[in-house]
Amino acid sequence: MNWLLVLDLFGVFVFALSGGFDAAKYKLDILGIMVLAIATGVGGGIMRDVLLGVNPPAAFTNETYLLVCLAGGLVVFFFANRVEKHYDWVRYADAIGLGVFAAIGAAKAIDYGLGWVGVLMISTMTATGGGLIRDLLVREIPMILRADFYASAAIIGGLTFLLAHRLGLDVQIQTALSALTAIAARLLAMRYGLSLPKARGSK
Repeated sequence: MNWLLVLDLFGVFVFALSGGFDAAKYKLDILGIMVLAIATGVGGGIMRDVLLGVNPPAAFTNETYLLVCLAGGLVVFFFANRVEKHYDWVRYADAIGLGVFAAIGAAKAIDYGLGWVGVLMISTMTATGGGLIRDLLVREIPMILRADFYASAAIIGGLTFLLAHRLGLDVQIQTALSALTAIAARLLAMRYGLSLPKARGSK
C-alpha cells in the first residue's frame, strides 16, 4: 500500500475521532456521531481533491476512507462516557489530524506542480476543511476563525514542507517534518495559550 495513502487514512481516522468526540459532547445519537465522524474525516480531503481537479475525489472512489471514518465513530460511540470526562482528547486528536493533513496537502500540491502560494493554500485547506465542516454542523464558531493558533499551525506545516523540499530531502522526511512541525505548533499554542494579535475594539 502507498505510504502516502496510509498516512492519509491515519489522518482521516484521527479527524473522524475528533468529529465523533464533538458529537459525544453534544450527546448526539449514533447517527449523529457517524455523520460528524465522516464529515470531519474526509471533508478536508474532498476540498483538496476538488481544488486539485481530482474527479471524483478519493473519498468517493476508495471505500476504505468511509470504513475508517465509521471505525473512528464506533470507537467514540462505545467509549462516549470516557470521552465526556476527557474532552481534551478532542483537541489532541484534532491537532494530530491537522498536522498530518497539512503535510499531505502540501505533498499533493507539490505533485501537481503548484507554486508556493498554491502549496500553502492546499495544505491549509486540507488541514482545516474537516474541522470547519464539523464546527458548522454543531453550530460552533469554526476553529479556523477563533483566536487560538489553528490555521497558523497548518501554514507553518506547509512552510516546513516547502523548506524541506527546497533542501532536496527525501519526500518521506519532508512529510514527517511538516506534520510534526504543525502538530508541535498547535500543541504548544494549546499549552501556552498562544494566539495571533486581535484587532482592538472601541471602548
